[in-house]
Amino acid sequence: MTAQTTKRLYTLEEYINLEQKAEYPSEYRDGEIVAMPGETTDHSKIAFNFAFNFRLALRQQNYQIFLSGVNLWIPRYRHGTYPDVMVIEGEPIYEGTGKRIVTNPSIIVEILSKSTKNYDQGDKFLHYRSIPQFKEYLLIDQKRYYIMQYTKTNEGKWLLTEYEGEDNILSLSSINFEINFADLYEGVEFEQEDAE
Repeated sequence: MTAQTTKRLYTLEEYINLEQKAEYPSEYRDGEIVAMPGETTDHSKIAFNFAFNFRLALRQQNYQIFLSGVNLWIPRYRHGTYPDVMVIEGEPIYEGTGKRIVTNPSIIVEILSKSTKNYDQGDKFLHYRSIPQFKEYLLIDQKRYYIMQYTKTNEGKWLLTEYEGEDNILSLSSINFEINFADLYEGVEFEQEDAE
């Protein structure tokens, strides 16, 4: 007979307290705390390039942009996570006291990695879609010139647009903003994959 171990479940308050002291960020998934993998330098460059160009283009407008250090709380799924980039139209709506956890992004950007791409396209996207203000989702590949852009229509449906190739320009649907792939991928050196 094997002994079953019970998973330790945490309250949101316990999670917030632990995150404030933690060296590395973790996700909160309905009571469980799950460690997040570290990011590569290319991952970080792409997120920064998007945020920098967005801020430069829209600095006089009522948008705020946050990188992966800000936590997003999704009440319907009791999920706390750290998107790579979040855009909030107007003022952030905070969960709890303090300014660490927001609830109202209109655009979320995730930089795909081998360990997270299925999660980013699956359950995480499902959870994000429960956010009323959420209008646009960008999944940016860090290994090649490729982006999946999901845009919410007025009827509440999600449309997919794919961009592939270094000469493309990403054009957001919910905000008047464009960025060419040369600027988005600036400083990224793609690794040559071994032929199989």
